[in-house]
Amino acid sequence: MTERELILLEFKSEEIREHDEDDSYYYVLDIVDGITFITPTNEEIKNNEWYVEFFNTDPLLRFHNFGEVQGLINQLTNAIVKK
Repeated sequence: MTERELILLEFKSEEIREHDEDDSYYYVLDIVDGITFITPTNEEIKNNEWYVEFFNTDPLLRFHNFGEVQGLINQLTNAIVKK
């Protein structure tokens, strides 16, 4: 998946500020409280091949394909019970 596709899926960029010159960032998307997608940092990505994981799961759940992630997001958001 590309960085552009992450943006199309409405992932938000989060900066990591360990040093003033540090340009590290990652992407995050909160579906609901307790279900969050997160990417590795831009420094860990090779050949613009991004992937997403559910945050804080054991074992890790990792997705590389845009269509799969888009479908998962749609299924999860459609399952939200409106009060």
